[in-house]
Amino acid sequence: MKVIKLGGHAMSDRSGWSQPIVAAWKSGQKFVVIHGGGPQIDQALSAQGMAPEFLEGLRVTNEAAMAIVEKTLSGEVLRRVVKDLNVNGARAVGLTGLDAGLIKARPKDAKRYGFVGEITSISPDLLIHLLAQNFLPVISPIGGDHAGNSLNINADTVAGAIAGALNADEIIFMTDVPGIYKNWPDRGSLLKEVSVKELANIEFEGGMAPKVAAAKNAINSGACAARIIDGKEPTALLTALTGVGGTLVLP
Repeated sequence: MKVIKLGGHAMSDRSGWSQPIVAAWKSGQKFVVIHGGGPQIDQALSAQGMAPEFLEGLRVTNEAAMAIVEKTLSGEVLRRVVKDLNVNGARAVGLTGLDAGLIKARPKDAKRYGFVGEITSISPDLLIHLLAQNFLPVISPIGGDHAGNSLNINADTVAGAIAGALNADEIIFMTDVPGIYKNWPDRGSLLKEVSVKELANIEFEGGMAPKVAAAKNAINSGACAARIIDGKEPTALLTALTGVGGTLVLP
């Protein structure tokens, strides 16, 4: 079983990501898809006169922004991803982290980040049931705290936690970069394969930091491997599903 994290940038080529997943699913492989939606959220915030704000690679989310984030991710983006998969012949089912208590979370640091959550637990029972019935679960990265508040959680982090909870054979992160760079922005420093131990000795900044942290967390939580690929490259996912391309992260 593989987990695929679908980045917002990758969604611009709708058939480019959905067709390889559905073809592999029809051949008997099992998948769970977690989607992001950064560009879509930025557009929705802009339409309301709100400027995106980031801190250490995470989106600062006040109460007004949280309402827009949840509507965009769990409404518009989730439905689009499910529709694209099902149009190509899958049996995709859309979920949020609130469904059946799938993702429990708490505020990361309410004063600094607002309604940004950090995961406290994953309850994969619903996913296990859906996979056993040959459904293809699609998850929006919205979690809930003990008081019932919705929290915005980094989609890379959610994907890593889900992959770990399901002991996935591999998690594939479809991002906006070709992989992990040891010395960004040096394009020649792309790592083809790296271990979690080696990653611990490299410092990462900006948006790369959550991706690396999620890959490490997925493996430390139980996933067998993680692969980071460029979701904007039309053939990247098709190649990754054969075990080639991007940066492969191993225990």
